[in-house]
This record gives sequence, structure tokens and C-alpha cells, in this order.
Amino acid sequence: MKKLVIKSAYIIMAMTMVVGCKTIQNANNKQKGAVIGAGSGAAIGGIIGNNVGDGNNTVLGAILGAAIGGVAGGYIGDRMDRQAERIEEEIPGAEVSRVGEGINVTFNEDAGVYFETNKSAVQGTSRTTLNSMAKILKEYPKSNVLVEGHTDSAGPEDYNMNLSKQRATSVTNYLISQGIDRSRLETKWYGETQPVADNDTKEGKAKNRRVELAIVASEALKQEAKQKVKG
Repeated sequence: MKKLVIKSAYIIMAMTMVVGCKTIQNANNKQKGAVIGAGSGAAIGGIIGNNVGDGNNTVLGAILGAAIGGVAGGYIGDRMDRQAERIEEEIPGAEVSRVGEGINVTFNEDAGVYFETNKSAVQGTSRTTLNSMAKILKEYPKSNVLVEGHTDSAGPEDYNMNLSKQRATSVTNYLISQGIDRSRLETKWYGETQPVADNDTKEGKAKNRRVELAIVASEALKQEAKQKVKG
């Protein structure tokens, strides 16, 4: 059910630095959470995060850049497995990908969060989706969330940048209104600069109009993981 999505050659390169391909192929998700940075800890995670983040996938860069690796990373990966399962159970329309020590959740108009044309208000079924997301985040209080806004290429670039800001901010504020502490949330926006599909087609534009979440371990969870593996 759960997908472990490898979205960049940087991940493959880093994994090759740590263990052989056969080991990775045979690993479960918990073990894969420990792979990134297992040899050099957070250093490899940071390198991958910087390289990917400078490209077209900042949400992936955020997840990989937050990795601590090693056995402690496996501890975090186990908890992220459980959280990802809860998201899939509660929000079946969302695209949920387990990546390293984090989770990438994508919402578009076909998957959970929909905005009216040129609008940024959270309404209707989007509220239901985000209510479920807030409920799960309360169940896992030691995870933090990056909220990213993206648009298609219709309209001026500066307008799209501002629209993506408004939509991402609306999602963040709605989660806060549902009881999620502001300190757990970070908001970024990229307008039309990070398409995931062809903007020349109606279907592609629909996929590009999206909000993505990067769910990563908080410092408290990282410290807990390090303490647990010592024992």
C-alpha cells in the first residue's frame, strides 16, 4: 500500500555511498529510513537536501535535508511509516509518499484540497481534508510540517507566485485554527516554477495546481530517537 518513492538521482547516489543496491532493494520502509546518512549521519542528508532543493523539488529537499540517518533514522522512519498509514487511511484521495525519514503529501483538486479559480479560501471538502490532517498531526505531535504552494503557468508569473503564497498560507492558517501549534509549521510558495506535469494540457495544469506537505521529525523526536538507540 505504502509507496517509497525515489524522486531524484541524488538519493540513489547517496544510498550507493552507504550500502549496496541489493541491501536497499531488500530493506523495508523502516530500514530505508535508516539508510540515508547511515555512514555520515546528517551530513549526507544535508547534501542531498541542498542539491535537490536548489532544483525542482524543494519539498523533497526539505525531507532529505532533515535526515539524521543511522539507527536513529530507522527509529524515526518507523514512526513515519505509521503516520503515513494513518494519512492514507483518513485521506484516501491524498498522494502519500514515504521518503527517507519523512513523508511527502500532495493535495490537488483531484486529491483533497481544491481552490476556486483565483481564490485562496479553504472551503467545502478542503476543510474536511485538512480537519483529518490536523487530527493526525495531533496524534503525532513530534513531527513538523512544511506547507508549499504551487500553481500552473496560466497568467503572469508574479501573480501566480502571490496566489501560491496565499493558498499555502491559507492551508497553514487553517491547520493552526484546528489546534496545530504554529511553531510546528513552515510555509513556502513557488508559483509556477516547480511543475510536476505538462502545463500545455488541462490535465497537467490540474496536477500543477497543488499544495504539498513535507512532514519531518521535530528536534524533540530526533533527540528521542538518539536516546532510544543508545539503550
